[in-house]
Amino acid sequence: MKITLVRSATIVLGLGKRRILVDPMLDPAGARPPVGSTANPVRNPTVELPFPVDEVLSGLDAVLVTHRHKDHFDDTAAKQLPRHLPVLCQPEDEAALRELGLDARPVESTLAWGGVLVHRVPARHGFGAVAESLAPVSGFVLGDLYLAGDTVWYEAVEETIERFRPRVAVVNAGGASFLEGGLIVMGIDDVREVAARVPVVVAVHMEALNHCHLSRAELRAAVPSAIVPADGETIEV
Repeated sequence: MKITLVRSATIVLGLGKRRILVDPMLDPAGARPPVGSTANPVRNPTVELPFPVDEVLSGLDAVLVTHRHKDHFDDTAAKQLPRHLPVLCQPEDEAALRELGLDARPVESTLAWGGVLVHRVPARHGFGAVAESLAPVSGFVLGDLYLAGDTVWYEAVEETIERFRPRVAVVNAGGASFLEGGLIVMGIDDVREVAARVPVVVAVHMEALNHCHLSRAELRAAVPSAIVPADGETIEV
């Protein structure tokens, strides 16, 4: 299995001969305003892509969109994704993706694609009213890989790990938050919980958005077992 971090939560998975783009945020740096009600009010994305968009989109077999927040599916992705590619998604996003002319393939519970069983699993994008306002979001399991999506650590994440026993987990670990309400994705303590249960943990969704405050250096120091790739880096696990 190869995992290329493009930027933030945008990764390219190499599963055997299949190449899957996950959560395409392809806008140039500064294309969007800051996320509202957050500290550090600079425009997003805060860094450029490490590769040209055409290179990111080259040779793909499918796309997986965990949810349609702009930092996971933006305007450039909506315009430039090849229309022949299957786009795996949560059912709530099917209609909007189809309206764009994309071949949306909703995953209710389990979907067979390309010889891989794709399972959709729960995620919770924060706590309380904040999580409710940011829903729906989903995680996905592909073979022995768990894509946690935009979630904090909570009982359903633990149950997913117990159920599927993944070898690799990719976690969104930028420590994102609003001015009030706590974390809306994983922080240091959340990553520790995953790392205690999954052999290989890859932390992404860092250093590309104004409301993600956890740095790579901080996470590497706090959870040495986690793999924290740089933008443009490919790891083989």
